[in-house]
Amino acid sequence: MNSLQDKAAAIADTGQTAIIVAGRVFVPADDIETFIAEAQATYPIAAANPGNMLISFCVEDAAAGTVTVLEQWASQETLDRHLATPEVMALFTKWGPHMRNEVRKFDALNERDPLA
Repeated sequence: MNSLQDKAAAIADTGQTAIIVAGRVFVPADDIETFIAEAQATYPIAAANPGNMLISFCVEDAAAGTVTVLEQWASQETLDRHLATPEVMALFTKWGPHMRNEVRKFDALNERDPLA
């Protein structure tokens, strides 16, 4: 499987509910470069998890310290596995007290092309 569409199709075939994690985190503006580098350093960990379909941390507004988070997981179990890794736990331990987290988790059913 090389594309997000291929991964999504494989998950749909299993009947599992995909998990979408989306929203914003707010960190002190002076720390945004450090935060984004440390968050993006978890990409290889997510990629090693076969249930990861997408993970992205992007600076939305550096002056406001706003980061957009978007993740897609094959199941709750695969997300749980990711969140339990030492690297991800360390990220939350370090940054949790210094960020406002407005990220939410959604169950994704009936996936389809947005133009369909």
